[in-house]
Amino acid sequence: MKTKEENKTLERRDFIQSTARISLALCIGGLGGLVASKSKAGDYVWQIDPFKCTQCGRCADECVLTPSAVKCIHALQLCGYCDLCGGYFKPGVMDLNTGGENQLCPTAAIKRSFIEEPFFEYTIDEDLCIGCGICVEGCSSFGNGSLHLQIVHDLCVNCNQCAIAQMCPSDAISRVPADKAYKVKGDFTNT
Repeated sequence: MKTKEENKTLERRDFIQSTARISLALCIGGLGGLVASKSKAGDYVWQIDPFKCTQCGRCADECVLTPSAVKCIHALQLCGYCDLCGGYFKPGVMDLNTGGENQLCPTAAIKRSFIEEPFFEYTIDEDLCIGCGICVEGCSSFGNGSLHLQIVHDLCVNCNQCAIAQMCPSDAISRVPADKAYKVKGDFTNT
Protein backbone atom coordinates (compact mmCIF):
# COMPACT_ATOMS: atom_id res chain seq x y z
CA MET A 1 0.00 0.00 0.00
CA LYS A 2 1.35 3.40 -1.03
CA THR A 3 1.57 6.29 1.31
CA LYS A 4 -0.16 9.58 0.66
CA GLU A 5 3.23 11.17 -0.15
CA GLU A 6 4.08 8.44 -2.73
CA ASN A 7 0.69 8.91 -4.39
CA LYS A 8 1.27 12.68 -4.67
CA THR A 9 4.71 12.05 -6.20
CA LEU A 10 3.21 9.65 -8.74
CA GLU A 11 0.41 12.10 -9.58
CA ARG A 12 2.95 14.93 -10.10
CA ARG A 13 5.13 12.67 -12.26
CA ASP A 14 2.12 11.60 -14.35
CA PHE A 15 1.02 15.23 -14.69
CA ILE A 16 4.50 16.36 -15.78
CA GLN A 17 4.86 13.48 -18.23
CA SER A 18 1.44 14.02 -19.78
CA THR A 19 2.04 17.79 -19.99
CA ALA A 20 5.40 17.15 -21.64
CA ARG A 21 3.81 14.75 -24.14
CA ILE A 22 1.07 17.24 -25.01
CA SER A 23 3.59 20.08 -25.40
CA LEU A 24 5.80 17.92 -27.60
CA ALA A 25 2.83 16.88 -29.74
CA LEU A 26 1.77 20.53 -30.16
CA CYS A 27 5.32 21.56 -31.09
CA ILE A 28 5.70 18.75 -33.61
CA GLY A 29 2.25 19.44 -35.01
CA GLY A 30 3.03 23.16 -35.31
CA LEU A 31 6.38 22.48 -36.92
CA GLY A 32 4.78 20.01 -39.31
CA GLY A 33 2.14 22.57 -40.21
CA LEU A 34 4.77 25.23 -40.78
CA VAL A 35 6.81 22.96 -43.03
CA ALA A 36 3.69 21.88 -44.89
CA SER A 37 2.57 25.47 -45.40
CA LYS A 38 6.01 26.50 -46.66
CA SER A 39 6.49 23.57 -49.02
CA LYS A 40 3.24 22.24 -50.37
CA ALA A 41 3.32 19.62 -53.10
CA GLY A 42 4.00 21.41 -56.35
CA ASP A 43 5.86 24.31 -54.71
CA TYR A 44 9.25 25.26 -56.11
CA VAL A 45 12.26 26.95 -54.51
CA TRP A 46 15.51 28.37 -55.85
CA GLN A 47 18.61 26.26 -55.39
CA ILE A 48 22.25 26.02 -56.45
CA ASP A 49 23.61 22.96 -58.19
CA PRO A 50 27.03 22.59 -56.48
CA PHE A 51 28.32 20.61 -59.45
CA LYS A 52 27.71 23.57 -61.82
CA CYS A 53 28.72 26.42 -59.47
CA THR A 54 31.95 28.23 -60.42
CA GLN A 55 32.24 30.30 -57.22
CA CYS A 56 32.05 33.59 -59.15
CA GLY A 57 31.15 35.59 -56.00
CA ARG A 58 27.90 36.99 -57.41
CA CYS A 59 25.77 35.19 -54.80
CA ALA A 60 27.10 37.58 -52.16
CA ASP A 61 26.42 40.69 -54.23
CA GLU A 62 23.30 39.97 -56.30
CA CYS A 63 20.90 38.59 -53.66
CA VAL A 64 18.08 40.97 -52.67
CA LEU A 65 18.94 40.22 -49.03
CA THR A 66 21.90 41.61 -47.13
CA PRO A 67 23.68 39.43 -46.23
CA SER A 68 22.80 36.97 -48.97
CA ALA A 69 20.56 33.94 -48.39
CA VAL A 70 23.37 31.91 -49.97
CA LYS A 71 25.62 30.28 -47.40
CA CYS A 72 28.56 27.92 -47.44
CA ILE A 73 27.62 24.33 -46.61
CA HIS A 74 30.14 21.75 -45.48
CA ALA A 75 29.61 18.16 -46.64
CA LEU A 76 31.37 16.59 -43.69
CA GLN A 77 31.19 13.06 -45.15
CA LEU A 78 33.52 14.26 -47.98
CA CYS A 79 35.89 16.27 -45.80
CA GLY A 80 39.41 15.02 -45.19
CA TYR A 81 39.63 17.01 -41.92
CA CYS A 82 42.98 18.30 -43.21
CA ASP A 83 45.48 20.18 -41.12
CA LEU A 84 46.07 22.38 -44.16
CA CYS A 85 42.54 23.12 -45.41
CA GLY A 86 42.39 24.92 -48.76
CA GLY A 87 39.04 26.45 -47.82
CA TYR A 88 40.29 27.77 -44.48
CA PHE A 89 43.89 28.91 -45.04
CA LYS A 90 45.10 31.43 -47.62
CA PRO A 91 47.27 29.87 -50.33
CA GLY A 92 50.98 29.86 -49.49
CA VAL A 93 50.50 30.37 -45.76
CA MET A 94 53.65 29.36 -43.87
CA ASP A 95 52.31 29.15 -40.32
CA LEU A 96 49.18 27.07 -39.78
CA ASN A 97 47.73 29.21 -37.00
CA THR A 98 44.21 30.60 -36.88
CA GLY A 99 45.20 34.25 -37.06
CA GLY A 100 43.02 36.40 -39.28
CA GLU A 101 45.95 37.09 -41.59
CA ASN A 102 46.07 33.35 -42.43
CA GLN A 103 42.33 32.79 -42.97
CA LEU A 104 40.83 32.77 -46.47
CA CYS A 105 37.30 33.75 -45.38
CA PRO A 106 36.90 37.55 -45.28
CA THR A 107 34.36 37.35 -42.43
CA ALA A 108 35.95 34.52 -40.36
CA ALA A 109 32.80 32.42 -40.87
CA ILE A 110 34.74 29.14 -40.85
CA LYS A 111 35.62 27.82 -37.40
CA ARG A 112 38.49 25.34 -36.99
CA SER A 113 38.41 22.86 -34.10
CA PHE A 114 41.11 20.34 -33.22
CA ILE A 115 39.95 16.70 -33.20
CA GLU A 116 43.16 14.70 -32.87
CA GLU A 117 46.56 14.88 -34.53
CA PRO A 118 46.57 15.69 -37.48
CA PHE A 119 42.77 16.19 -37.92
CA PHE A 120 40.66 19.33 -37.61
CA GLU A 121 36.93 19.92 -38.07
CA TYR A 122 35.69 22.95 -39.97
CA THR A 123 32.23 24.36 -39.30
CA ILE A 124 30.44 27.31 -40.85
CA ASP A 125 28.97 30.13 -38.77
CA GLU A 126 25.93 30.89 -40.94
CA ASP A 127 25.45 34.32 -39.35
CA LEU A 128 28.91 35.41 -40.52
CA CYS A 129 28.83 33.77 -43.96
CA ILE A 130 28.04 36.18 -46.81
CA GLY A 131 28.01 33.57 -49.60
CA CYS A 132 31.06 34.93 -51.42
CA GLY A 133 32.37 31.46 -52.33
CA ILE A 134 36.04 32.23 -51.65
CA CYS A 135 36.35 29.26 -49.30
CA VAL A 136 34.50 27.01 -51.76
CA GLU A 137 36.94 27.94 -54.52
CA GLY A 138 39.90 27.26 -52.20
CA CYS A 139 38.46 23.91 -51.13
CA SER A 140 37.81 22.89 -54.74
CA SER A 141 41.25 23.98 -55.90
CA PHE A 142 43.30 22.35 -53.17
CA GLY A 143 40.98 19.97 -51.35
CA ASN A 144 38.19 17.58 -52.18
CA GLY A 145 35.38 20.10 -52.66
CA SER A 146 33.51 19.39 -49.44
CA LEU A 147 32.62 23.10 -49.10
CA HIS A 148 29.91 24.36 -51.46
CA LEU A 149 27.24 27.06 -51.66
CA GLN A 150 23.51 26.59 -51.10
CA ILE A 151 20.51 28.87 -50.77
CA VAL A 152 19.17 28.59 -47.23
CA HIS A 153 15.40 28.49 -47.52
CA ASP A 154 14.75 29.80 -44.02
CA LEU A 155 16.42 33.02 -45.19
CA CYS A 156 15.42 33.11 -48.87
CA VAL A 157 12.30 35.09 -49.75
CA ASN A 158 11.84 32.86 -52.84
CA CYS A 159 11.60 35.75 -55.30
CA ASN A 160 9.56 35.08 -58.39
CA GLN A 161 12.65 35.91 -60.45
CA CYS A 162 15.83 35.29 -58.44
CA ALA A 163 18.34 38.11 -59.00
CA ILE A 164 21.25 35.75 -58.41
CA ALA A 165 19.91 33.23 -60.94
CA GLN A 166 19.71 35.98 -63.57
CA MET A 167 23.36 36.91 -62.99
CA CYS A 168 24.81 33.39 -62.56
CA PRO A 169 27.33 32.83 -65.38
CA SER A 170 27.26 29.03 -65.02
CA ASP A 171 23.47 28.66 -64.89
CA ALA A 172 23.86 26.83 -61.57
CA ILE A 173 20.71 28.27 -59.97
CA SER A 174 17.30 26.95 -60.89
CA ARG A 175 13.87 26.30 -59.44
CA VAL A 176 13.49 22.83 -58.02
CA PRO A 177 10.62 21.06 -56.24
CA ALA A 178 10.52 22.05 -52.57
CA ASP A 179 10.74 18.42 -51.49
CA LYS A 180 14.10 18.10 -53.33
CA ALA A 181 15.38 21.50 -52.33
CA TYR A 182 18.99 20.80 -51.45
CA LYS A 183 21.62 19.34 -53.72
CA VAL A 184 24.44 18.50 -51.36
CA LYS A 185 27.77 17.06 -52.40
CA GLY A 186 28.14 13.61 -50.92
CA ASP A 187 24.37 13.02 -50.95
CA PHE A 188 24.32 10.95 -54.11
CA THR A 189 20.61 10.17 -53.68
CA ASN A 190 19.79 13.82 -54.41
CA THR A 191 21.91 14.41 -57.55
